[in-house]
Amino acid sequence: MRPGEQLTVVLHQTRSTDNLGAVARIMANFGYSRLILSEPVLKSIEGAERLAVKSDFVLRGMEVASDLGEALKDCVYAVGTTSRTQLKGRTVLTPEEAMQRLAEESVRGRVALVFGGEQRGMSDEDLARCTDVLAIPTSAVQPSMNLAQSSAVLLYLCHRQGLTPTAAVEEAPGAKLGTLGALAKRMRDVMLRAEFLNPQAPQHVLNELEQTLMRARLTQREAELWLTAFKHLERAVTRGAST
Repeated sequence: MRPGEQLTVVLHQTRSTDNLGAVARIMANFGYSRLILSEPVLKSIEGAERLAVKSDFVLRGMEVASDLGEALKDCVYAVGTTSRTQLKGRTVLTPEEAMQRLAEESVRGRVALVFGGEQRGMSDEDLARCTDVLAIPTSAVQPSMNLAQSSAVLLYLCHRQGLTPTAAVEEAPGAKLGTLGALAKRMRDVMLRAEFLNPQAPQHVLNELEQTLMRARLTQREAELWLTAFKHLERAVTRGAST
């Protein structure tokens, strides 16, 4: 694996080819090449190469995902970006804290830095799919940063942090977010059938449980064991309900 391949940059609901090209160039500046467009709004990337000077290889290798869950499925850790400094139930990290976490988690598998759409940023639902959340401190005179600006700041910090796969991935790879998402869905189904959750408003409790799963730093094998266990529980609950 080449330097920088342990980090995935995810652009969620991107609208502008100019921003796409600018981010591709910034990624190349700092040695990163794995880019995923999640649920893109733009219909074509034509024109992005105009700003991706000597960085067209990033665009050629770019992947497209139908949603954020698909984009993050192979990552063991993801940090989402927001301009909000307070989020209910979440600790908003500084960029430096987030880069430290990205570097630490990169020895367990692929990690992701997620940027939201240009108009509204990342929703609470989007951020709930991320292990952690960060905000770049800015002046009250002009608090908002555009996508290219924020990606330049954070990718520079990743580079300075030394976020490259210089250390081998651990023998027991971390649980992929796709597996944890499948586990959370299975838990939801079981707990609804068992009447543990309020069927009118289950999501608040589910979000807390999913965040607990992500913080637990499960290995892939551990997550798969939990998933298998809940599959059996679901069958048992279903049989019990039918008798």
